[in-house]
Amino acid sequence: MIANDTSSTPEPRAASIDAAEVERFQALAKAWWDPEGKFRPLHQIGPVRLTFVRDELKRHFAIADNGLRPLQGLRLVDVGCGGGLLSEPLARLGATVTGIDPGERNIAIARDHAAAQGLAIDYRATTAEQLAAEGAVFDAVVCLEVIEHVQDVPAFIATLAALLRPGGLMVLSTLNRTVKAYALAIVGAEYVLGWLPRGTHQWERFVTPDELARHVTAAGLAAPRFAGFVYHPLRDAWSLSDDTDVNYLAAAAKPAAEK
Repeated sequence: MIANDTSSTPEPRAASIDAAEVERFQALAKAWWDPEGKFRPLHQIGPVRLTFVRDELKRHFAIADNGLRPLQGLRLVDVGCGGGLLSEPLARLGATVTGIDPGERNIAIARDHAAAQGLAIDYRATTAEQLAAEGAVFDAVVCLEVIEHVQDVPAFIATLAALLRPGGLMVLSTLNRTVKAYALAIVGAEYVLGWLPRGTHQWERFVTPDELARHVTAAGLAAPRFAGFVYHPLRDAWSLSDDTDVNYLAAAAKPAAEK
């Protein structure tokens, strides 16, 4: 649902936008699809994140289909989609996917890559706030590894909730604000191992599960279900876990409309 004329309408306050953060990721746009490049960690955690998203969507919407396209019929928005690392597998699972990102270069990369794969994904260089102002609603809102980069987390989550239809599901992931997360996600990943460019994360912007739960319920959603995901150095692999000390995911439902 796109407004026909927004020329006289002021842009909604974009709680998701930190210009420096947007430019940081745009500067790396050409590396999105290089599995050994700057976004290698996102490629590595991709299967774990996708498993959680798929299983939570199937559980919430009571989908029994175990085939290749179990998300057929669901309309999803991937907020902060970057180059499309999550949007593409969600589309392959059958979902109708809209991917949004404020970075024009990110969206250009995402569009080109999806076209080369023969995937029809609606990519837009826009913000969650603008999309909500246009009245767009979806069965599910997915926003992974974004919350720790926004300026106003409660307002941003409220905007994500506005994009969700009654009875829909929101899936989030972020980093916990713990000493362990500082040691592993910043010191280890950025400075010791060089997995990420230095300065990718700011520890003070990490969000604890308790804080996230408060923001989610304040936005009118049910208390979230949490899962952690952890790195196994000997196997150079990630897996879902009960340990939410560093990386974690959350799924929260919007109450269905009263009849």
